[in-house]
Amino acid sequence: MDETKSFKEQRIRKITQLYYSRKDVQKAMFEFSKNREISPRYFDGFGKRPDSFQYLNDISELAKKGATSFHCSEELWQDPMKIVTGMSQEQLNEIRIGWDLLIDIDSKYIDYSKISAKIIIEFLNFHQLKNIGIKFSGSKGFHIIIPWKAFPKEINGVETSKMFPEYPRIITQYIIEKTKDKLIEKITDLSRPNKYVKDFQAPKEVMPDLVLVSPRHLFRMPYSLHEKTSLASVVLNPDELENFQLKDADPMKIKIKNFMPDSEEGEASELLREAFDWYNVNKPKEEREKTTGQFAEYKPIQLKNISDENFPPCVQKIFQGIPDGKKRAVFVLINLFRSIGMDKDEMEKRIYEWNKKNNPPLREGYIVSQLSWAYRKKPIMPQNCKEFYQGFGVCQPDQLCRLIKNPVNYTIKKNFQGNNKQFSQKNRDDKF
Repeated sequence: MDETKSFKEQRIRKITQLYYSRKDVQKAMFEFSKNREISPRYFDGFGKRPDSFQYLNDISELAKKGATSFHCSEELWQDPMKIVTGMSQEQLNEIRIGWDLLIDIDSKYIDYSKISAKIIIEFLNFHQLKNIGIKFSGSKGFHIIIPWKAFPKEINGVETSKMFPEYPRIITQYIIEKTKDKLIEKITDLSRPNKYVKDFQAPKEVMPDLVLVSPRHLFRMPYSLHEKTSLASVVLNPDELENFQLKDADPMKIKIKNFMPDSEEGEASELLREAFDWYNVNKPKEEREKTTGQFAEYKPIQLKNISDENFPPCVQKIFQGIPDGKKRAVFVLINLFRSIGMDKDEMEKRIYEWNKKNNPPLREGYIVSQLSWAYRKKPIMPQNCKEFYQGFGVCQPDQLCRLIKNPVNYTIKKNFQGNNKQFSQKNRDDKF
C-alpha cells in the first residue's frame, strides 16, 4: 500500500511545478478564485484556512512549496480572509455575498457518472437553464455549476445569500428525486443484459453528493490536478460529455475554457420555485412544523371595502412610492393584501398601480414572479413591525402602532374601529 501511495505522489510531483507555472492555468484558477475561500493540498493534507490568492504567481509559488492541488468554496465572501473558525451561522451570513450551486457527481465508473451528468443537464435545460458549467472532477466524476448570478437575490423579503446551505440542499434533493427513475433506467440499460431487472443499487452510488452542500466545504478548482490520477480537472462543453475520455484530461494536452457560464440574471428562478414546491410537499412533518414558523396555521380573514386610511402608516408610506426597499415592499403588500382576504384582481391592480409611482419602478417580470410564487402557497403574514420597516425608511408609528406587532393586526383593528363608528353614527341617525 505504501509503495502504491509513494508511486502516486512521485508521479504527480513530477509535473506540478511545470503544470502550475502555465500562465493560462494560473489565470483560469485565479479568476475563478475571486471572492472564494481557497486551500492548497500538499498531497496528503490541506494547507491553512482561510486562504486566498492575491496574485497570479501565488499558484506557482505554492506549487514550489509542495502544493499538489487547489480547492475552493462554493460560497462567495466579501473577504474570505475575514472567516474565523467557529463563527456562528449569523456571523457567516453577514460576510457571505452569495453561493453557486455545485452538483457533485461521482461513481466507481466514469460511464455511470457521464450518464448521471447528462440526465441532470437535460433536467436543468427543461427548467429554462441554458447556461451550465461542467468539469471533470479529476478522477471518475463531474462537477456541474449553476452560478450565483442565475438565482434571485431575494424571495419574499428573504435574502437568498443568507440561505446557505438550506436552498442549495433543497434544490439538490429535488434534482436527485426527479432524475433518479431515468438514472435507474439508463444504468440498467448499460449494466444488465436483462433490462427487465432494474439495477437500483448502482444509481444510488452515482447520485449527487449532499456532503458538498455544507458550510465552508471545498471542491477541486477547475484545472487543479488530482493526486490519485495526476489528471487535470478540465472544463467541458456539455456536448463534449458523451465522448469524453480520461486521456482528454492529460495536463500536458489540455486547453483552457471558462468553467463559469455566462448566465442570465434570475435564470434559475424557475428551478428554485419548483424545488421549493416539491420540498414543501415532501419534507418530513417535523421539518414542516419547524420551517413554516409562527404563522403556519394562520388563516386569512375577509375585510370588505377597506380604505387606505385603515392601513398602518408604514404601508401608507409605501403606497406613495419609495426610492429604496421596493422588493421588500412588494413582499409586505402581497402578504398583507392576501392576509386580509383582498380579491386577487384588486390586489394585482393595486400593486401594479403602486409600482408606477416608484422611481425607478421594479421590473414587471419581478412582480409577476413574486405573485406567482405567493399564489403557490398559503397566505402568510408580512414581517412584524419596527426593524424590518425601519430598514427601508417607512416606519412612522402613530398611537395605534404601539399596541400592535404586525401590519395585519393594525389593519384589522383600524377597520373594526371604523365599522364601530359607522354603526354608532347609524344608530344615532336612526333615533332622529
